Amino acid sequence: MSREIDRRDVARTLERIAAFMELKGEDPFRIQAFRNGARAVESLTQPIREAMDDGTLEGTRGIGPATMRIVHELVETGHASLLEDLREQVPPGLVEMLAISGLGVTKIRQIHEGLGIDSLPELEAAALDGRLTTLPRFGAKTAGNILKGIAYVRQANQYRMAHHALEEARQLQSALEQLDGVREVHVAGDVRRRMELVEELVLVVVADVPPADVFKRLANLPGVDEFAGQDERVVTLRFASGSSVQVAVTTPVNAGAVLLQATGSRAHLDQLADFAKSKGFALHGAALWRGSEFIPTPDEAALYRALGLAPIPPELREGHGEIEQARNEALPLLVEEADLKGLLHCHTSASDGSTSIEDLAVAARDAGYEYIGITDHGQWGPLGGGLDPAMIERQAAEIESVNSRVDGIRVLRGIETDILVDGTIDDAGGTLESLDFVIASIHGRFNMTRDDMTTRMLRAMDNPLLTIIGHPTGRLLLARNPYPLDHEAIFAKAAETGVALEINADPHRLDLDWRLVDRAHACGVRISIGADAHNLTGIDNVAFGIGMARKAGLTAGDILNTLPVNEFLASARRGR
Repeated sequence: MSREIDRRDVARTLERIAAFMELKGEDPFRIQAFRNGARAVESLTQPIREAMDDGTLEGTRGIGPATMRIVHELVETGHASLLEDLREQVPPGLVEMLAISGLGVTKIRQIHEGLGIDSLPELEAAALDGRLTTLPRFGAKTAGNILKGIAYVRQANQYRMAHHALEEARQLQSALEQLDGVREVHVAGDVRRRMELVEELVLVVVADVPPADVFKRLANLPGVDEFAGQDERVVTLRFASGSSVQVAVTTPVNAGAVLLQATGSRAHLDQLADFAKSKGFALHGAALWRGSEFIPTPDEAALYRALGLAPIPPELREGHGEIEQARNEALPLLVEEADLKGLLHCHTSASDGSTSIEDLAVAARDAGYEYIGITDHGQWGPLGGGLDPAMIERQAAEIESVNSRVDGIRVLRGIETDILVDGTIDDAGGTLESLDFVIASIHGRFNMTRDDMTTRMLRAMDNPLLTIIGHPTGRLLLARNPYPLDHEAIFAKAAETGVALEINADPHRLDLDWRLVDRAHACGVRISIGADAHNLTGIDNVAFGIGMARKAGLTAGDILNTLPVNEFLASARRGR
């Protein structure tokens, strides 16, 4: 179970170094170099050691000599001496404070120097007893916001984001599959239901030997720090790295019932148990019974069929009416990743991406897409440095050149422009009408009131050039709450105008939330799935967006970019 340092470990270490340096007040350019290095490492498409050995890493944009030294040390020793030195100089609690929204480096230093506070518990106590308000520019409102931020950080620490959880689950799955007597291993729980946040990893081992034999082998795996039995078929493994996983072991004859229970959700299982009872069955002890008769369930479909139900996809098992749909054979034919014909919302090195148009086009074609929409930021983008009108025209020529040279994919001209505070859309110097489609997003002033933010969004949808609203609620998972909106008003306006709302597939966003997607779809809103890709790795984000769409019960016909290119373009030009 022990593993080599991977790119995620390296990126996390580089980000940590940058955070410590920021709190020490070191050179901003040096700090940014480590952050650039973290993003570059995260974008790699090959194992970190392989990228080091073949020279890929050294030639990657954003990787400088200082970063290379850290990466080499991490890969070879598992440690970064610079980070260890910084930990001795900066209390770790100050770095934790950086995760509190609105509490930047300047305020953290002020708190530390003025009150001697260097941990979250001390900060919470100072906010509660009034000491924070004794500092300049710290009032009761600031103290209240800090308390909310501390609560949010604590909650966030209980969860993993979907892409991290999936990667870790797959690594564990691969290791467990190597054990003697194991027939197959299934990822279950929140990961299998494609939740955007994962509280616990759950795996089901189907074995040809008794569970006790498998448990002995699990306990002896390298890296296992703690082995806690829950009952005769379920254990929890905790590793020296700090990760943990719940493992259920079953024989093949009962694999379906065990996998069903391990997948959840609790609401689905409770409702399914009630339904089983109404049919003369009992679903308990991770098995299906009819009186004293054990019903074999080699797979989940066998269990659902025994109850007279169509098999229910894992994504729908949330207790939202799916059992009644299955009883009436009314389950939707959920959208698949292969249904998407267009890859939308892609950034290049012309704004804040790291890849060329041609490289993105080739990668999209190789991934099976028929068209790709390039949507670099406009000049008022979140970080500045977006495209001004002259750059938009130059990009048009580059796209035309790529289309003439690269077969099997069509590159469309788009933009991600800004929804300004008054609800108008940055018109990119009057160039929007020349583009194939337009995404508009909010990138600032998130603290507006619900009414003002709603008005801002509604006014944006009055623009006839607008095709898609990007990441419509602005949430960043485990980092920033959605901004306040009257969702029903937004959905009604989107349905009226034909503007699509995006499921932003970046696993840090997954915005719209699938629960809101369900409500938007009920209002007649067309949904798009946008990769928000800033590098080649970002193309893989789409799988997480598909997960959100499936959880909302969407079919291929509900998604804008399942349309062939000419139909997509016609839809985008509907109001012009």
